[in-house]
Order: sequence, then C-alpha cells, then structure tokens
Amino acid sequence: MDRRTFIGTLSAAALASKFSWAAAEHRIEKIGLELYTVRDALGKDFEGTLAHVAKIGYKEVEFAGMFAKLPDFTPPPKHAAEVLKANGLTAPATHVPYTALSVENWPKVIQACEIVGHKYIVNPSIDRELAKTADGWKKAAETFNRAGKESMRSGIQLGYHNHVEEFKPMDGRLPYDILLSECDPKLVVMEMDLGWAHHAGADPLAYFAKYPGRFALVHVKDFDKDGNMTEVGKGVIDWKAIFAKADLGGIKHYFVEHDEPKDPFASAQTSYEYLAKLRF
Repeated sequence: MDRRTFIGTLSAAALASKFSWAAAEHRIEKIGLELYTVRDALGKDFEGTLAHVAKIGYKEVEFAGMFAKLPDFTPPPKHAAEVLKANGLTAPATHVPYTALSVENWPKVIQACEIVGHKYIVNPSIDRELAKTADGWKKAAETFNRAGKESMRSGIQLGYHNHVEEFKPMDGRLPYDILLSECDPKLVVMEMDLGWAHHAGADPLAYFAKYPGRFALVHVKDFDKDGNMTEVGKGVIDWKAIFAKADLGGIKHYFVEHDEPKDPFASAQTSYEYLAKLRF
C-alpha cells in the first residue's frame, strides 16, 4: 500500500468512525411531560406542581383539562403563561375536548392558546356517536380540517391523539388511516401515543414510513410484558428503534405520560431519567 492510499484509508476510516459515533449520539433535546400524569397534584397546586416538574428536569409540558369547562379556562391563560415562564417551561401543546372545536367555542379556545403560547391544539377523542362508524370518522376529519384552517391563521396547528379504538377495523378500514387520508397534512398533525399504538398491535415505524412527516408530537408511554402500563424504559417497547426514525415521522415534541401511576412524581422522575440517558 503506497502512502497516498494509506492516508486515504485512514481518512475514510476516521470519517466512518465519526459518523458512526454521531449516529449513536442522538438524544431528545427537550423532554416533555403530559400533565395528565400529575393531574391530581395539578388540580390542588398548579404553581407547585409545575415547579416540581421543572425541578425533575422537564423543559416542556402539555396541558390536559384546562378547557374542560368551556367557556371558562382553569387556570386563566395569562396566569398559566406566567407560571410556565417563571419555571423555565414552555407548553407547545394542549389537549381539548371535541366540543372545543365547535364553531362557537373554537375562536375562544384559539385566543386562550395564543396567550399561553401553545403551537398545537390536540383533540384526544372525537364525539362518541361519530366514533361508531367509518363515515363518522370522515366527518370528524372534516371538522379537524375546518378547525385547523382557522387555527393556522394564528400560527397554531390542530392535532389528533389516538388511543386503541383507532386501530380496530371499521368497514374494512382503520379509523386512524381514515383520519390520515382525510385530514389535510398542512392543517392537521398526528400526536401518536406510542404506548397505545403498541398496545393495539400497531407499528409506529410502518406509519412513519407510509405517512412521513405527519407525526409532530408523540406520547411516550410504556407497557410491560403483561400489558400493564409502566414507566418509560421499564416496559417492552423498543424506544431506540422508534426514535431512530424520529426525523422520518416528523417528531418535534416528546411527552412522557402514565395514566395511572402509583406515585405520579416518582413515575415522572423515573421516565425522565431513562430518556435523559437514552441515545439512539
């Protein structure tokens, strides 16, 4: 081997090593928490709960329940924004009930979300009657497109969060696929609950490949081998494999969630520590 070839070989090896190292060093820059995880504490002490969440290390949160008693908001949007800022937190997203998307309620919801600083408004469940038929899911998609068009005027994108029912066949199609097909991707994004998708037998990676860039937000939720919800990293979901395809899916925000933790703050801490160390 001559000198030029030798140097070229060394350079190629070094470059390959560099990219191999970089590929293994991806991590979640801002780990978020879905506040449903600490809902009881939040209801009793809003300020103290957000301070505790920030102390754990979370940088982002997602609200749930703030719009449960429309047209009133609990807490008031301005106060929520102030508490977030005081604790170094941002709230890119919030969950709202399907009724929030009505022609009457929607402008008020958008205005409140602008004050808090939300960039996404997510609906986690459509009307129960609509959910019974494939046509009902199509009508829900029409509502999402209409609401999304209106919210985009304020720079806020509409989103939809799944549970299990979206992956149960209905008239030969999955409701989740109906939404992805019928919703305008410029107006409506998906917040895939990776835990519920796994529990339903769905493959997030297959969805990322089929609908690239559609999943701006995800819920990071884990299940053990017996199908019980557990802290992230203690279950059976292969987080490295999923997050390695984050760019393909279009993921921008990651929210940890546990629906029924024995100790909400301890659960949030355990999940945070796992994700903070995770490299993919």
